[in-house]
Amino acid sequence: MTRCNAAATEATQQEPGRDRAVVIRSVAERGGEAVFGGDAMIARFGALVSRELRLVLRGSSDAATAIAFFAIVAALFPLGVGPEPNLLARFAAGLLCVAALLATLLSVERQFLGDWEDGSLDLLVLMPLPLETVVMAKAVAHWLCTGLPVTVIGPLLAIMLGLPAAALPALVLALALATPSLSLIGTAGAALVLGARRGGALISVLVLPLFVPVLIFAAAAVDAAALGLTPRPHLLLLAGSLAVALPLGPVAGAAALRQAVESG
Repeated sequence: MTRCNAAATEATQQEPGRDRAVVIRSVAERGGEAVFGGDAMIARFGALVSRELRLVLRGSSDAATAIAFFAIVAALFPLGVGPEPNLLARFAAGLLCVAALLATLLSVERQFLGDWEDGSLDLLVLMPLPLETVVMAKAVAHWLCTGLPVTVIGPLLAIMLGLPAAALPALVLALALATPSLSLIGTAGAALVLGARRGGALISVLVLPLFVPVLIFAAAAVDAAALGLTPRPHLLLLAGSLAVALPLGPVAGAAALRQAVESG
């Protein structure tokens, strides 16, 4: 980190007319190329994830709010449609998937905002790691704080709503495959709206269309299992969505962060 800061300062002094944001970007790119060995990259990636988890546990209430929102939506649904068991069981899969989607959207907006406001984003860009790795670390930390609790709590809420026991394994698998995709897409969206006015409304417009296929496949997998059919095709589609989001999410988020640093 110290070498990267020194390199950026030296390059700025040598070329006084050169914009510092451009210097940061070039140093970051050289730094990403300077990482030798998989062990060093894994260690730095683990340190980034640990940092994000500490920030969430230390003061941010976004993750707790999202989990509480997920549980409250499921708990209030019977009050709106009535206590009919067959009706609740019929809508349980779609309700839980929609609640998981909205919980992710609720907590993802401030992914990079704190780093942007206090200047930490420049230091993250200067790290001797590809910027895509920083975005991936953010997405992993978000999933651990939001997606994983949703996956654990989901079956308990499904039992409360009367979902057949045969559909519970499909629900767990569907949430386990869907929530990482939502975190990756949401993190990329948070990077895209960084620094924009009314970013909360803008991120909804950007990521909701990408969330919809994940929502459809997850709900269809649980519905198929509840009806005694195989959820395998829908789970494979969810796995395919995750396989697409894994490389594209960090790449899109990194490109957006570079643009934000240059324009900031």
